[in-house]
Amino acid sequence: MTSVVRKAGYIQSLPKYLTLCERNYTNVIRILPAEQKVGAIKLLDITHERYQIKIEHLAKYTTDICITQVQGAIDGMFTPPMNVRIYHDARVAEVVHPDYHKRIKPAYGYPNPKMHQKDEKYQVNAFLHDWLTFCMTHGEAVLDWDCGSDLV
Repeated sequence: MTSVVRKAGYIQSLPKYLTLCERNYTNVIRILPAEQKVGAIKLLDITHERYQIKIEHLAKYTTDICITQVQGAIDGMFTPPMNVRIYHDARVAEVVHPDYHKRIKPAYGYPNPKMHQKDEKYQVNAFLHDWLTFCMTHGEAVLDWDCGSDLV
């Protein structure tokens, strides 16, 4: 009798992913527009680039924002916009697909027709973390430690 051994696919570490999303939450809260309403915009100047943070949708427990580069260091070269969903009840923030009916899958088989990485969802959120860290260290979005808030 022959046995078939199936190779295990990529398995994402949920604690590692949630920790990343929690860190994104604490930083993304700091760059939100002061006025919490749909259409509110905040501009961030970081070195020679300008980014726009726009509130796209507000609900009781979630906020959807779009981060768009509006001015670049090199003319005509812009990073693609990032759509971020902020879950206030869980205190996590993650990058979502701009078309909300489609989602970034936690894992992809490899190879695949659209050439997604195995851990594409983690990598996209890790990029958001790196970008937010860059904002805090090089931009106008300085760390504002408000001891009266529950973020500290």
